[in-house]
Amino acid sequence: MNDVVLQSHAAAELDRLSTLAEDVITRAKAAGASQAEVSASVDTGLNVNVRLGEAETVERTQDRGFGLTVYFGKRKGSASTADLRAESIQATIDQACAIARYTEEDACAGLADADRMATEFPDLDLWHPWQPTVDELIAIGVRIEDAGRAVSGITNSEGASVTTGSSLGVYANSHGFVGRESATRHTMSCSLIAGSGGDMQRDYWYDSARSIEQWMDVEALGREAARRTLARCGARTLSTRQCPVLFAPNVARGLIGHLISAASGGPLYRRASFLLDHVGRAILPSWFSIEEQPHLLRGQGSSNFDAEGVATTASAVIREGVLQRYLLGSYAARKLGLSSTGNAGGPTNLVVGHGEDDFQAMLARLGTGLLLTEVMGQGVSLLTGDYSRGAAGFWVENGEIAYPVQEITIAANLRDMFAGIRAVGADVDSRSTTLTGSILVDRMTVAGE
Repeated sequence: MNDVVLQSHAAAELDRLSTLAEDVITRAKAAGASQAEVSASVDTGLNVNVRLGEAETVERTQDRGFGLTVYFGKRKGSASTADLRAESIQATIDQACAIARYTEEDACAGLADADRMATEFPDLDLWHPWQPTVDELIAIGVRIEDAGRAVSGITNSEGASVTTGSSLGVYANSHGFVGRESATRHTMSCSLIAGSGGDMQRDYWYDSARSIEQWMDVEALGREAARRTLARCGARTLSTRQCPVLFAPNVARGLIGHLISAASGGPLYRRASFLLDHVGRAILPSWFSIEEQPHLLRGQGSSNFDAEGVATTASAVIREGVLQRYLLGSYAARKLGLSSTGNAGGPTNLVVGHGEDDFQAMLARLGTGLLLTEVMGQGVSLLTGDYSRGAAGFWVENGEIAYPVQEITIAANLRDMFAGIRAVGADVDSRSTTLTGSILVDRMTVAGE
């Protein structure tokens, strides 16, 4: 199908989901609900995995989801189904209403405020459907893997993967709000092996975008996976020491993620966050900033409204090192005596301010220390800020990579890490909802031998 036909098909499907959602809300209110909300979605995709030049798996997906939440006063009930037949929808309504009648009242339960609903829906350029044949995807996977395997020193492959997917979604509630979203995402990746025996190493690379026009060159992705794999050969461990640590962009976004989690609803109203009562306080250097920008064209997290229909707006999370606000949906906001920030379902696009230093300049800033390219484990406490993760990367001396390192642990407290950020690079990784370059932290404990 051409783009015009695909667009028409998507619009018709969204019309159908919208009509269904509005009908279900009407029926839920007729059953006694004082408020109701519906989320309905249709996700389709095609994925191929190629290894050693041959297709290993081909998977087509077509998932439907339908969720209903009803409120009987301050009593809440939810039910869901993947079956959109009339009898299944009716059973879902009956189940949600039955649950609500028997749950305890919660003073904070209910829809987001009606006056917060989105009323403007600009095109965010998220819909770029692609309908390749299976053979076309296999051919791309073979090209990626062949380019990587052709690099001298690569001894084996874990394969290449190519995926294309689209998502259509509708959120509606009894305020009369109906929001429609359509988005695509296309991803390719490659994982390779170098060395043998005890010095065998693996690494990978990937790219993900709304449109395949944004993809990096296919063969270049395979070569980058090979370069990263070979760079890990001959890895050593380190003696225990304290040193500066440079978080590569793909790891740095996880560091920002810990900050955002600690500044978000659940941990805050449960009093389980080290950032409780920190709005208006400096927690980062005075030059540091994070802006939430929900309306970036083709952004990985772009949206006109949150999971409750609340309009999203661009605003600062961190300005001049000071925490400007929390990230809240309506329930968490009520628990805290605050207002929703349009973050039900999480943040949209987070843009971390940076200087002009590229990756090589950031290595020069690091001087002698650890370049962190991979973290493992879950050793992060949002309550205390304690941070301890398994790690791998490279030891850097005088601004130059000296040798790869593995089987080490990095540790510090997030408060000290955030306060000790020395620089953010211009080497921004755009494949995520968190847009950040590499981040240099002035001191952490590194333990190995």
